[in-house]
Amino acid sequence: MSGLTTAVLDFAGGSLTLSRPGTNDPALRAWSAADELLLQTAFDHLEMAPDSRVLVVDDQYGALTLGLSRFTPDVVADNAQLSAALVLNASQNPGNPAPARTYSWLQPPAGSYDLILLKIPREADYLAWLLRWVNSALKTDGVILAAGMIKHLPDRSVDVFAGTVDVRQVGRAVKKARVISCGRGQATLDNWPGTWKGYELGKDSGLEGSLKKGGIRVAAMPAVFAREKLDIGTRLMLPHLAAALEPCRSGARVLDLACGNGVLGLAALAAKPDIEITFSDVSSQAVLSARSNAEAAFPDARALFAHSDGIASHNEPFERILLNPPFHEGGVVGDHIALRLFEQASRNLSSTGRLLMVGNRHLGYHRSLRRFFSQVRQVDADPKFVVFEAWRG
Repeated sequence: MSGLTTAVLDFAGGSLTLSRPGTNDPALRAWSAADELLLQTAFDHLEMAPDSRVLVVDDQYGALTLGLSRFTPDVVADNAQLSAALVLNASQNPGNPAPARTYSWLQPPAGSYDLILLKIPREADYLAWLLRWVNSALKTDGVILAAGMIKHLPDRSVDVFAGTVDVRQVGRAVKKARVISCGRGQATLDNWPGTWKGYELGKDSGLEGSLKKGGIRVAAMPAVFAREKLDIGTRLMLPHLAAALEPCRSGARVLDLACGNGVLGLAALAAKPDIEITFSDVSSQAVLSARSNAEAAFPDARALFAHSDGIASHNEPFERILLNPPFHEGGVVGDHIALRLFEQASRNLSSTGRLLMVGNRHLGYHRSLRRFFSQVRQVDADPKFVVFEAWRG
């Protein structure tokens, strides 16, 4: 595949030719040792129970889903990137078809499962949320197989597992990965206070001229970045929103790209309530969070919500795109996500449109932006972050 690094995964059920969308870095494979271990353990289990109803939770690029295709698993993932990865990788493995549908937390699957495979996330709160949800989706005598890379396991993972599910076996380390076998526990999401956490977006956030009636409550679900306090990069960018939006006419299309809890889009509505704002994120829990916040703070706003890996190609052009780009994906840190978003932003701005973004100073975004925009202006900076405005000219 042009522009992609492809490799072969050998596992108990055969082999898969897999590519990782969004990068051509040969060091970034489409699976980890945790996927290999989880597949092996799942096949060992399914040899004894081949008629099991199987659910895969938070597969990344299709290794688990396609590897178990003979068992027709359902699949649910927070990350919208999985859908495209499944289409791509199923096309390279004709004998391993993708499921007809990929569920997300916007509309999770219903029913009960005999076997649930779970990739352990890096965030302890999200792990606690997932295990509580899994308890409600697992049959009484069902099995949970959860695996992750040891260096990426949350610090409190032992306590989280012990407090939510029936831990039956903690496997030995294999290639720096570990699998945990569990039965259904008693903990559920009903009345669990950890589902929503947040903060008040007050006038001390640089929005003195925009917040007419005190602050805005900004809450988020566990998979969302910076859900308990305002990110310091976003804080640097917020005071510049009003000036950036001031030239926009009524009804101008504005995009909060990689929106997270929606704080930039909410601040944009506070500054200019007559815009049409789209909140977009690769995380379905982020989209749910932004929608909840927007509906609570601005019930009459023209607001749209998109669960998307970047900007959908069918979008009409935007007059403004607001962005605080992620710089990590799983255990990988770098600018590869930002570069893809910059390129998409340059194609999806109107002729008078502008990108306003904030990023880590050490990533050198002033150079990256000039690959896609003829005009780049530094708006603000502190020792850690820089705010840029970019346009095509």
